[in-house]
Amino acid sequence: MSPVALITGASRGIGAAIARSLADTHELLLGGRDAEALKALADSLPHARPWLVDITDHAALAEAVSSVDRLDVLVHSAGVTELGHVADSPPDLWRRTFDLNVFAVAELTRLLLPALHATRGHVVLINSGAGLRANPNWGAYAASKFALRAFGDALRAEEERDHGLRVTSVHPGRVDTDMQRDVRAQEGGEYEPQFYLEADSVGRAVAAAVTASPDAHLTEIVVRPRAH
Repeated sequence: MSPVALITGASRGIGAAIARSLADTHELLLGGRDAEALKALADSLPHARPWLVDITDHAALAEAVSSVDRLDVLVHSAGVTELGHVADSPPDLWRRTFDLNVFAVAELTRLLLPALHATRGHVVLINSGAGLRANPNWGAYAASKFALRAFGDALRAEEERDHGLRVTSVHPGRVDTDMQRDVRAQEGGEYEPQFYLEADSVGRAVAAAVTASPDAHLTEIVVRPRAH
């Protein structure tokens, strides 16, 4: 019986790349809100099915989790990026950012911990370079990613010894995705994919952590584009 991985934000970008990287070794639950995109991806992979839910809706999330009876890997890839000066960032921007990037992650993990305990499973948090360093205009996003890193550190400290849970934070640099196009539009800069990581490179890094030998725990992975 193959291990089961649930990936949020799987309809595109890094989430879809992670799904492709795990497709040969795992049964996949593809989390997201875009039913058409999730179905298309599921149809292209050998053992995958959509897991359609808005993870910021905690009631809907609890209902969706009730259908997950076995889980080995939980990958949090869903996220949102809204840029702006702190002086121009109202509370709603901060709430939207933390709702998806932090609160939904914490609640989904909490709900699935019993299933992960049963398999001595693995939680993967797709973080960012912004979770290691905060730059101008990135205040809300960086704060959410610093919080996500702290969440991962706390979860690892609480769960590894008693339940064998592995927790990996992945910090990619800029990645060639639709989200990056939106980020560059917000920054008013040119989109230059030749200087960015490919999404599949991040997917392979996640696969390396998930398929590491039982004695190994890759706690933090930093992936940067190579200098040109």
